[in-house]
Amino acid sequence: MTAETDRLALRVFRACVVSLALVLSVHVTVEPGPKSDADPGVANHRGATYRGGLVTPPLPKPRFTLTDTSGVPFDFRRETEGYVTLLFFGYARCPDQCPLHLANIAVGLKKVPTALADQVKVIFVTTDPARDSPTVLRSWLDRFDTRFIGLTGSEAAIEAVQRAARVPAAQKMARAGNDYAVGHASFVLVYTKDNLAHLIYPSGVSQEDWAHDLPNLVAEVWSSH
Repeated sequence: MTAETDRLALRVFRACVVSLALVLSVHVTVEPGPKSDADPGVANHRGATYRGGLVTPPLPKPRFTLTDTSGVPFDFRRETEGYVTLLFFGYARCPDQCPLHLANIAVGLKKVPTALADQVKVIFVTTDPARDSPTVLRSWLDRFDTRFIGLTGSEAAIEAVQRAARVPAAQKMARAGNDYAVGHASFVLVYTKDNLAHLIYPSGVSQEDWAHDLPNLVAEVWSSH
């Protein structure tokens, strides 16, 4: 990354932290994880480093049920038990953050061994259920990775899920005519196998960052810290 890119990523990260802190509480702090070339194979040892932001105290994995793109109810807590789970809220017409995050995650997953990638689930919850039909959502996610799980539901249900995940609620923003954009949280929550989110990944996290952190996240035993 260039120095200018680093500065931009840091500014976006700080903005993300501010919006997250407003929703969580003054008792929660988020700090940029130190960048390091530490060996991913020693993730369950003290001193493992991450390129996401560490959340203190960690956020509990929420319990909710929405509908997946095949029309089947998806129990988030049950279906992700035992997996490293990446939870992201956005919409298919998003012009920037959504495709950037998903593309980087997809490439990051391809850079790690298949057996490791199989221990990761990526859950994308639409914040635009009126336009993101199951067919639209499935087709869009497949552009990145067919393993990505898309979830939808009523606007009320999705807003409740965002509250449960302690994420700022998405807001519609009017455009010309009847068009609109959707303002939404631009960070990915990562729940490790202990069902807690110890890290968030804001805008500016690269595919290399994901490839570095995913092995650590899969092997991590937070209780050993």
